[in-house]
Amino acid sequence: MTAQPEEPTAPRDPGEDPAAIFDALPPSHRDQFRAEYDEALDAAHDLARFKQVQTLLRQWRLRAIAYARPGYDEAVQDALQGREESFVRYTPPGWEGRV
Repeated sequence: MTAQPEEPTAPRDPGEDPAAIFDALPPSHRDQFRAEYDEALDAAHDLARFKQVQTLLRQWRLRAIAYARPGYDEAVQDALQGREESFVRYTPPGWEGRV
């Protein structure tokens, strides 16, 4: 039997279920999510502001996925410290000179 390298797995997508998003978040972000979610729910009593809940869940869903990616914290620190060499520059075909 030979050992095979383990393929990196993509972070699990919690969808737009608030409990799944909460569980997927690192503990350091859960209080902020809960506060913003509770605020959005209170605002949703006004039907004109109901979409605020949907928008919040979409945003936090994407954040939960991003926070779970390997190297996320290091990438944030690289960006904050201006270490541009850490980032891959990608220009889609046909876009040279347009960006």
